Amino acid sequence: MKVNMTPYLEAFRSPRLAAVLFLGFSSGLPLALTGGTLQAWLTVSQVDIVTIAWFSWIGLPYALKFIWSPLMDRYVPPWLDRRRGWIWLTQAALLLGIVAMAFSSPTDSLWVLGCAALCVAFFSASQDVVIDAYRTDVLLGPERGLGAAMGVFGYRIGMLASGALALMLVDEIGWR
Repeated sequence: MKVNMTPYLEAFRSPRLAAVLFLGFSSGLPLALTGGTLQAWLTVSQVDIVTIAWFSWIGLPYALKFIWSPLMDRYVPPWLDRRRGWIWLTQAALLLGIVAMAFSSPTDSLWVLGCAALCVAFFSASQDVVIDAYRTDVLLGPERGLGAAMGVFGYRIGMLASGALALMLVDEIGWR
């Protein structure tokens, strides 16, 4: 029995799937920044272990995103449309939060770093909600399985970039 692979291969040429891949990457990038990478930075900066343990609570927005996700579905930003407007807003907020983290110091401004990291986690969790909804809206039925896989693939590559790759870069250029 011969299987016709053409429909499957054609799906890989879809610009919608490319968007899902890149959005998955942007969704996975902040997760390690507010988790393991941040904890490594705090450890290297000789922050005490109890404070580092408190910083692990920064990941809480990922578990609680179901609380505000109905609001993001209900309200539409005044530009673009419901999904793309929220994606733009969360990405802009993430950019500001990540820059704030980069210019903070665990030894000089631990509270600023903690607040910036919490904002990054909140907007990253919010971005996850919107990107999942966008993927559901934009992909056609036959593309949804592959789209979910591409989104997770992008997510994992983003996590690797902000985790392992970030730690390798730190060795070369420092934390900032």
